[in-house]
This record gives sequence, structure tokens and C-alpha cells, in this order.
Amino acid sequence: MPEPPKKDETANGQPEEEANSLKKLSIDLPNDSVPVTSMGRKDSVWSLGESQPPEELEKSIENPPAEKPAENPPTSTLLSERPVSGTVTVGGDITFVAKVEAKDLLRKPTIKWFKGKWMDLASKTGKHLQLKEIFDRNTKVYTFEMHIIKAKENYAGNYRCEVSLKDKFDSCSFDLEVKAGGSQSIDIRSAFKRSTDGQEDAGELDFSALLKHREHKQQDGAPEVDVWEILKNARPDQYEKIAFTYGITDLRGLLRRMKKIPKVEKKSEAFAKKLEPAYQVDKGGKIRLAVDLTDPTVDLKWYKNGVEIRPSPKYIFEHKGTERILVINNCALNDDAAYSVAAGEEKCSTELFVKELPVKITKGLEPVTTTVNERVELMCEVTEDGAPVKWMKNGVEIPTGVRSRYRVKCEGNKHYLVIDDASLEDTGTYSIMASGGSSEAHVQVDLKPLKIHQDLTDTKVLLGKPLKLQCEISPGNVPGQWYRNGQLIQETDRIKISHKNRVHELSIEVSSLHDSGDYTFVPEGYSHSLSAKVNVIDPPKVHLEGLNFIDNTVTVVAGNKMRLEIPISGEPAPKVVWMKGERVIAETGNRVRAETYVDQTSLTIDITERDDSGTYKLVLQNEAGEASASIKLKVVDIPDSPEVPLVPVVGGDWCSMTWEPPKYDGGSPILGYYIERKKKQSSRWMRINFDLIKETTYEPKKMIEGVPYEVRIFAVNAIGVSKPSEPSKAFTPLAVTSEPTMLVVDDVTDTTVTVKWRPPETIGAAGLDGYLVEYCLEGSEDWVPANTELIDKTKYTITGLKPDSKVFIRVKAVNAAGASAPRTTQHAILVKEVIEPPKIRVPRHLKQTYTRRVGETLNLVVPFVGKPRPKVTWLKDGQPIDPAAVSIRNTDCESMIFIRKAERSHSGKYQMKVQVESHEDTADMDIQIIDLPGPPQMVNIDDVWGENVSLSWTAPRDDGNAAITGYTIQKADKKTMEWYTCLEHYHRMTIAITELVVGNEYYFRVFSENMCGLSESATQTRKSALILKEDMKLKIFEFNDHDFNEAPKFTQPLINTFGIAGYNTTLNCSVRAHPKPKVIWMKNKMIIGEDPRYRMFSNQGVCTLEIRKPSPYDGGMYTCRASNDLGEAQVECKLEVKGGFTFYELMQRGVPLHLIDKYMTETKVVEEDK
Repeated sequence: MPEPPKKDETANGQPEEEANSLKKLSIDLPNDSVPVTSMGRKDSVWSLGESQPPEELEKSIENPPAEKPAENPPTSTLLSERPVSGTVTVGGDITFVAKVEAKDLLRKPTIKWFKGKWMDLASKTGKHLQLKEIFDRNTKVYTFEMHIIKAKENYAGNYRCEVSLKDKFDSCSFDLEVKAGGSQSIDIRSAFKRSTDGQEDAGELDFSALLKHREHKQQDGAPEVDVWEILKNARPDQYEKIAFTYGITDLRGLLRRMKKIPKVEKKSEAFAKKLEPAYQVDKGGKIRLAVDLTDPTVDLKWYKNGVEIRPSPKYIFEHKGTERILVINNCALNDDAAYSVAAGEEKCSTELFVKELPVKITKGLEPVTTTVNERVELMCEVTEDGAPVKWMKNGVEIPTGVRSRYRVKCEGNKHYLVIDDASLEDTGTYSIMASGGSSEAHVQVDLKPLKIHQDLTDTKVLLGKPLKLQCEISPGNVPGQWYRNGQLIQETDRIKISHKNRVHELSIEVSSLHDSGDYTFVPEGYSHSLSAKVNVIDPPKVHLEGLNFIDNTVTVVAGNKMRLEIPISGEPAPKVVWMKGERVIAETGNRVRAETYVDQTSLTIDITERDDSGTYKLVLQNEAGEASASIKLKVVDIPDSPEVPLVPVVGGDWCSMTWEPPKYDGGSPILGYYIERKKKQSSRWMRINFDLIKETTYEPKKMIEGVPYEVRIFAVNAIGVSKPSEPSKAFTPLAVTSEPTMLVVDDVTDTTVTVKWRPPETIGAAGLDGYLVEYCLEGSEDWVPANTELIDKTKYTITGLKPDSKVFIRVKAVNAAGASAPRTTQHAILVKEVIEPPKIRVPRHLKQTYTRRVGETLNLVVPFVGKPRPKVTWLKDGQPIDPAAVSIRNTDCESMIFIRKAERSHSGKYQMKVQVESHEDTADMDIQIIDLPGPPQMVNIDDVWGENVSLSWTAPRDDGNAAITGYTIQKADKKTMEWYTCLEHYHRMTIAITELVVGNEYYFRVFSENMCGLSESATQTRKSALILKEDMKLKIFEFNDHDFNEAPKFTQPLINTFGIAGYNTTLNCSVRAHPKPKVIWMKNKMIIGEDPRYRMFSNQGVCTLEIRKPSPYDGGMYTCRASNDLGEAQVECKLEVKGGFTFYELMQRGVPLHLIDKYMTETKVVEEDK
């Protein structure tokens, strides 16, 4: 049935738009008015139609159809103050403000300003738009501002502010309304032109700049054109063309201006009455279209979809005075179109809608019951001939194409559905639907009864022979499917399935073992099936070709498990027999047994032996035939263990060992040997070589000295490693010690020489049995042992030497491995006693006053040197010391003073004197025994005023042999007499006690304090102080400001000091002055500059000079000078740097040897520098 042409197409099928040759212009609009439907794109394209007025077009631009908005990511509140919508006049300024609190933010948030949905304003900043941000450090608030300067009408629209920080996001929308400032003449082309880059207006909010750049420059001398007049007289479909011609790009602003122009309805000159906008008529009915003309003589033409209508029986033209009528008879669906009438140059149009009447069913469908392969026909009658209907099956429309099983035909008002060859799938409910009703009926298709003329029979076939299965059933056109063991069989190149009339056949050209099984043929649509069994038989075979056995020989190592698996085949499964000679190997054997599976048989020997070597025979039998094969088995073994190894030579950490090869090599040549060793007390053997040793000798190394070891040998052939040999006899690696160290002369007399040394650095596991001392006279090579037996000590005195002779001395360390290399003196030693002047080494803590408390133990040790042994005497304050009060004990190198319980009478100046013949040395030491001080002598109340009391007291009579460091003042209420401390460590002897309670009466007491502590008792005021409430008078004292300016004055002078070479020495003094004085240190009247060997400190008036590792050269007179504007002062002291200790002195003091060596080296360097 041909379809009527659409109302917007011509008779030729071309759209009316093309017929009229109307050209449309597509314009990219700025996004400030983009509808929601274009949110997913970067721009939107709008097209203006031919009949849409400008006000409707702008309405469609500003109010687009609603659409589901795009989902936004979850937001979080960041904006503390949001921008507010505002209004501004043309040319005015406006500012929008957004604020973000930054108290909980780790970094500055990111803000973006948009116009519309997507226009980022960051790239539009210029003279009309400015963006600003401020951060207030006090309130922790970010302020973001957007300034619009000299606003224009096209700036109006919707704006958006977005703030983001990592996973946080917030946004806010606001509107800007721009009001006109007053009427003024506007050049339409300049008002709606595009702003260009690089000109004065660059940076304006003219978003039409996104349009394609086209510059239309007016030629000089061209006449001015009034575009407004052209637009007023033009049709809406020509607006785009005019705008494009005259360079107007802001189409939205143009339509908005056009909308504001008052409309003037132009009265038609040709028509007194035009056509109605639309007409409606029923299908088959008649319709009259009438117009009334103002001039009956005007030529009138009627058009349908732009094609002129010619008079015909269907289209009749009537004239009644000035009325012109078009009558359309018997309206059909193709008459539904757009009609227009033209009178001269004028034209009016309308649209005709044809309403179709419903089609009803007069005779419905009838149910049908039939069998497979029969013809089915369904018939229905309707009220209209050739009316369109729709056929359905089970609610689904039936396809009626060329390849469809269903045929549909129409004969007048009768409609047929035909199924030529019905099947079971055609069973269902069929229905027909018309516009005015429907009808349905059920169709039932059943199977025909099945008859079996020839059934399947069981078959047995040899492997590789053809196989054929055949059956005969009726009806003959019933298809079926073949199954093997329940699995559907598909036709392949090897398997052929055929169906001819009533015969169904399955044939296999070359049968295989997989073809055995239960075969079943199932006719399609029937529950009955035909079955048969097929057995494919195969003669047995033994497959040895894939085992890669050379000459069918298998080699196995004795003692290992051997499992020989032989692939076999045969159908049915053959019977398997293993034999060795005449003996059959049973499947139930213990060590040797045979096992048989579906596709293989195996011979297993759990522990192979040499007797298992031989030929084994395998025999297979089944109903299809017999097969056999022979296999040779060769059993090889590891070699016997070697003989016991011998260890003839032993060193400090090594030994030499030899052994004999094993007697039996296991049938394979010996490849080498492995050696293991272990400590005798351990049970863990450790292999010492990872590469095989070809020879029968070896020297193991890296053994621990003094630990007994045992070794054993393994022999290796191609089969494996033998058992270990018997362990060798235990041996112990030993080595002599290294030579003794630090051999020095300790003492020399006229007949003896005393030497001492340090033990060897390396002693070894054999230990150290002792030392052997030997000497040799100068000029002789005979060494004479000085000791007949080994000595344990590292000091020995050689006696019986001749006076004034010279001897060399050496010492050897001896252990179980023998004597070490000797340590010999470098020079000959003269046997003659040497006098050494005495020298007292006063300890550093005794160079200053030595203080102890009463009752403490006093033990002073003062070292000294001198030879022969010096004589020591002690004096106290120039008098001999009473042995009953002080215990004195002297040794060769030190003198000790011991007082079990010190008393204050033990204080004084002690002098020590050391004398060797005419040589002597003295040293002075101050000893001070201190005790607790006594209480102050008298405490007086000097004055009482208000809540304050003034006290004064005198110093105690007994200061405890130490300076008074302070006082402690306490108060007590007369009522309770409970004492409370007011002040501690107070230095003055007058004080004012404040904040006393009015009305109370107080007593006061004072404790004195020195470095030992508080006095045992306190001195209390005789009178009490009453704090009166009335007649309180304030005594005002006049005070003069104290002048703190003071010339430098040393409160603690420098003292003469002894220093030790190589040890840091400090000089200390204290100075008081104001303003702060300048301190200068001098040595021998020469100012000490920036010498790195000196360090100078000054802290709270204490001046310190540190001399780093002094030498005797650093001794001399040192001066500290302090000066300011009021004067200067200086103090001096003498520094004497003693030469370092001798090696003997350091050894006697027990200094470790490595420290002695370091000290001697540094002393030598200092002497060389000097």
C-alpha cells in the first residue's frame, strides 16, 4: 500500500526547504545561554528556520527544554561567604566576593570563575574584568574578588564560582543583570561586532569571540546602510543571512533588540479573510477551504505541499462573489498535507489533517487441530477492503517476509494466515489485530504415530575396519539424532549420517577404540528410541620404541627402587605375564612384583640387588591374538669405602693426609674422593672439598688451633658416593706463639739488670707455658740462659753480672709447640746504677685547697720518682706530723696520708719532702676540714609598719671553718608557735618580712648556712612583733640611685699553675666592672692573638684561658688585662709545663700500652717541632 507523501515534502519527494532553496546559517552561540541538553559538548550549534519569529527564537535560546542534569561529584562546603546576584547599569562597576576559611586547610584552595556553563574567565581578564585574591593571616580567611568594570549589556547572564582542594569541592551560581542607562543612538554593526585580540577592547566579556573570526572591513567611501530597516522589512528566515552579510555576530543580542522593537501589524491587501490555521476531516469525507478576496479579479492559485492543484473530480473550485472555495472530495490519507493559496504577491496557508476511521472484525478466527507436516489456514473478515491488520503468535508479531514460514494474503475484506508444512513449534495462540478490534484462536499440532520396521543390532568389529548401523522407521520424513554413550554424535569426515525415506544410517569408514559403546537413535519429537552395542577389538601389542632403551637394556643402581613401565595396547585388555627365565613374577610379590593397568604394565623391584640382573620376558594375550617382548636388566653399585686415612704431618691450622683406594670400585671407575672432618668432641661432619680430588693425598687448611680433629674419605664413581672410611686417629693443630712485646729495662744496678715485657700478641690454642730469658755480653755470640726454669711473670732480674759490662738481653715465649722468636733489646745495657733526682707528682686535685667534712675519711696518695729509693718526710705548718693523729705510709713510688676520722684540727698546710742523697724536691698542700656553722649571734626587730617587719642580725661566731653562704629566715605565730620558712639562701644580714597577717603577733628566727649545710640551731628574736590594724603610718624613706659604674677589679686573681705536657691546661680568674670590660690575655707581655692553640672564654665575669696540649715551650708569665672607660686592672700568674712522664712512670701507674705508645709518639712530635 503506497504511503502518502509527508506534509513537508513536495510531490517529487524533495523537502519543501530544498524546494524553496532557503539557505540556513549555523551559528556557535556563547555558553551563557547554552541549554542544559548541550552540557555534554564544548559548544552548541543553532539553526534558524524559515517561519520562526525572532522573539520565539530567543525564547527557545534562553529557555531550552528541560533535560536530566549531569551528575556532579559529591561536594563539601568550602565557601564561608558566597557571591550574591547583583544588578548594574550599563557603564557601571560591580564586584562579586567569595570567602574561604583556611583554618583546617593545608594549602591554598583553587578557585575558578565561569560565565554560563563552561567559559573560564581567567583568560578574559583585562580592562573590563579583574580577578583578585587576599589572605588575612589573623582570621585565616581567603577572599576572592571578581571586578567587572564599565559593564555592557552583553555581560548579563549566569555566572558560577568553583572552589576545589584535593578531594573537596564547592560551587555557587549567581546572576548579573545589566540595565540600560538611557536611550541613545546605537550603530547596530558596532554594537554586535566581535571584539578582536590586541585592540583596545581586548579582554572584554564579549563571548561571541569564540565564533570563527571573520573581519568585514567597510571600504572607504561606501554608502552607509540602515541595517535596522533591512531587518524590519525582512522575513525571520532571512535574519541569519543579513547578520552574516553585515558582520553581525552577536545573534542573541540582535534577537533581543528585535524583540524590543514595537510590532506593527501589516494589513493584508489581497485577502479580506484568510484560511484558518488548520482543518480536520474524516477519511472518505469532504472538506471546503474558503478565502474572501478584496479584489475578485485577482488571479488565484491553490497549492498542496508547494505543488499547484489542478481542477479534477477530486478537487473542485467554487466562486461565490468574492469568496473562493476549494472542495476536496473523498479525502484519503495522502490528502493530509499543507495547503496554501496565492493571490497575486500575497499568500496564506493552512494545514489539513485526515482522520482515519477504525477497522472492525466481522468474523473472527476459528481453532485448528492438526498433525505434523499438514497445511494450516486461518481466516478473518473485517469491515473495510484492504484494511491494514497485524498477525500475532503468543503475543509476538509474526514475520511475513520472503523467507518466513508464514504466508499472509488479503482478498477483499478477508485476511488469511497460511502454514504450508506445520511442525510442533507451530502450536500456540494466534491473533489478528485491526484498528477497531482483534480476534484470536488456538492451533494444536500433534505428532503422527511411530512404527519401527527394522531395529538396530549389536555389532563387533576389528580395529580399523568399517562400521555401519542402520534402522528403518515410519513416518519417513521424521528426522532423528544418533548418540554414543549418551553423547550426541556430529557428522564429520570420518562419521557419516544419512536419512533416505524411512531408512536412517550411521557409518564409520575406519573404526577406532573410542567407537566402542552403546549407540542410540532417537526420532525427533518421539519418546521412543532404538539402541545397540558396538565392540571394537584390537590384538595386543608391546610398545618399546618410545622408551629409548639401547638394546632393550635397563641399567639401575643397586639398592635403589626400579620401576619399569611398558606401554601396551589391546582391546579387550590383554592378560599380562612377566617372567625371568622359567620363573613367573607374581603381582603379589614383596620385593619384586608386576602390575598391570589399562594402557601399561610395570615391573617393580623395591631394593635392587646384583642378583636381579638378567633377561625379563613380557607376554600379552587376548581374544584377538598374542604378543611378547624381552628386556635386559643391569644392576650396578657404588664402590667400597677407602682405607683409613693417615695424618703424618700437623701444622698450626693445617695437616697432611694420605689414603689407599677402595678394593672394589662398584663396576665403574673411581672418579675422585670427598674428604670430611669433624671436631673430636662433635658428631657433625663437614665436607672440606666440593670438587673431586683425583689424587690420594690432600692438605686440609683453616682448622682451629688446639682443637682435636678426625678426618674420613668417600670414594665416588659414576654410580654415586661410597660409604665413608673409618675415621683417622685424632690430631690437634698447634703453633708457637708470637714474640714477646715491649721489652724494656726496668732497673739497673752494679750487678743486676731488671727487664720487663708484655705478653705476645698472638698466643694460640697451645697456650703459654712461660718465658725464657737469655743474655749475651757485647762482642760475644753466646747466649746464656738467665733462668733454668720457665717463669710466668713478665718481669725478671738478671743477677751476677760484672759491673761496667755491657750486655744484650732477649726473651722467648715457650708453649707445647716450642719456643717463639726472641724479642731482643735494641742497644747494649751498661751494668751500672744511675742516680735519678727525685720529683713529686702532685695530683691536680691537691694543687688547690683540699676540702673535707668533719668525720669523713681522708686518704691522700702523692706519687713521686727517684732512684735509688728516695727518703720521704712530712711537715704540718712547719712541724713534724704526729703519727698518732695521722697515718703515713711510703712505697718506692708514692706516699700515702690516711686519717680515719677527720677533725677540724687536721686542717693546715702540709709539706712533703723527697730526698735522694743531695737531691730533694718539696710540695705544699692545703687541707681544710669544715663543719656546720653556728647560729647568728643576735636577731633584732628593727621596725614594724603596716604588714611588714624589718629584721637584722650579726654573723655567727663559728663559721665552721668555711665561708657563710647564706641565711634561712623563719616566722611563727605566737598562738601556735609553728615555724614557717620565709626565705632561704639569703646573703644579707637585714631583711624586711612582708605580707604578715594584721592582728597576729610573730616571732622570728635565723639559721646560718655554709657549704656543709644549715646550722644545727637558730637564733630567735627576744621580742615579738605585733601587726596593728589601726594608726597605720607609712614611713617614706628617701633613696638615692646606686651608681653601678665601676672600674675593673679582679675578685679572684690568677694563681701559679703547673701543667703536664700533652694535657690541656686552664687559667681562671674573675673580674667585676661596669660597663662590661674588654679582656685581653698576654703571654710574657705579648698579646695572644688568634692562635688556635688557645681558647678564651668570658662568662658572668669569669675569664678562662684554655691551652690545648701544652709543651714546655708554653710555660711563662700569663697576664689577664681588663679595661673599660673608668680604668683597667690586670693579674699575672706563672705557668710551668712539666715534661711528660717517662715510660717507666707510665708503666708503674698502670697506663695501658696503646695509650703509652700514643703519648710517647705525641711527645716526640712536640719535641721535634720545638
